[in-house]
Formats: sequence, C-alpha cells, structure tokens
Amino acid sequence: MIGTTTTASGYKASPAQLGALRAQAEELEGVFLNTLMKEMFASLNTDSEAMGGGFGEDTWRGMQAEQMADAVAKAGGIGLADSLMGDLLKLQEASQNTLGTTRGMQP
Repeated sequence: MIGTTTTASGYKASPAQLGALRAQAEELEGVFLNTLMKEMFASLNTDSEAMGGGFGEDTWRGMQAEQMADAVAKAGGIGLADSLMGDLLKLQEASQNTLGTTRGMQP
C-alpha cells in the first residue's frame, strides 16, 4: 500500500489509522492528566479563609484542573501517549489478524 507505515512486527498501518490511534492515545493522556490535576487540587486546604470554600471554589478548581491538564497536553504531555502508541498498534494488529482469520473461515 502507498503511504503505509510498517511496524516492527510487520503490520502495515495507513496514515489515517496512525492518526486515529494517536488521537486516542492523546485523549487518554488528557483524561489521565485531568484526573491527576483534580486529585492535586483536592489535597489543597478548602476552608473559607483560603479561597472562600463552598460550591464556587469546587467548581473553579475543577475548571482550573481541566485547563491546566489541557495546557500540559498541548505542550507535549508527559509521554503517556507515546508509550500507549506501541500497545495500541499491537491491539490494532491483533484485531486485524483475528478479523482476517475469521473472514477466511468456512461457515
């Protein structure tokens, strides 16, 4: 195929497939970073003297965590997406091999 990339195991992936897998890996990294930031903010003192406390502070901290996670992800993340790409490619290859084997079977 023209424009394909061959992985170390011989699986041929199109640029569209690689792009979709990359987007999934980056999305998962974003979710992880958002969770990480929310937990970081959850450990801060939330009394009324610190930031006012209450529902407004909780809402603001959630939005701040989301924005910080987004900024980290846009700056290149923490490398989680890069690490996930190999595993996602292996899963894609395995599903293609299974699909190909299933298609070749007699009913």
